[in-house]
Amino acid sequence: MEEETKSRFKRICVFCGSSSGKKSSYQDAAVDLGKELVERRIDLVYGGGSVGLMGLVSQAVHDGGRHVLGIIPRTLMPREITGETIGEVRAVSDMHQRKAEMARQADAFIALPGGYGTLEELLEVITWAQLGIHRKPVGLLNVEGYYNSLLCFVDKAVDEGFISPTARRIIVSAPTAKQLVRELEEYVPEYDEATSKLVWEEVERLNYVPESGVPT
Repeated sequence: MEEETKSRFKRICVFCGSSSGKKSSYQDAAVDLGKELVERRIDLVYGGGSVGLMGLVSQAVHDGGRHVLGIIPRTLMPREITGETIGEVRAVSDMHQRKAEMARQADAFIALPGGYGTLEELLEVITWAQLGIHRKPVGLLNVEGYYNSLLCFVDKAVDEGFISPTARRIIVSAPTAKQLVRELEEYVPEYDEATSKLVWEEVERLNYVPESGVPT
């Protein structure tokens, strides 16, 4: 059993809604994802707070004894906005710094159902992967087909020549937490020839591996 719970990821960043959504299946998926991270001994980095799906996934990870790192802009820190952040709290100056720090801390990314903020965070890390800024897997927890229309749009963009088939394969999608994390574990990044020649200052920071061999 111990072999099954080992992971190549030390910490996963989860993007998700500050609302709980109308279906209980969204809330169940957030708890299931938290439990899956615990089972695989993976720590969590997220946007901080205890409201909505963010609160559910972070509480599940925290209850399971794994480390939770909440990164939150100072302007969103009042409790009436985000609730009490679970685990370690790291205050940053703005939304841009929040995203950069979450990306730096994580070895992979997972998006639960969410709204504008979740989409914005998700699409940015997908774009960073496309440009070769990082080599970290990006997963969609597609609960009850929540992201089907987004995936259809991406497929349309491929058909119309705006996204390459290689870039399309950046997005890993699965309906359950267990299946999604398993697929992320097996993910091997591909690169378009043009982007593979790009050199980014961010790459050193986002993919930094110290002498210990453990990504930070």
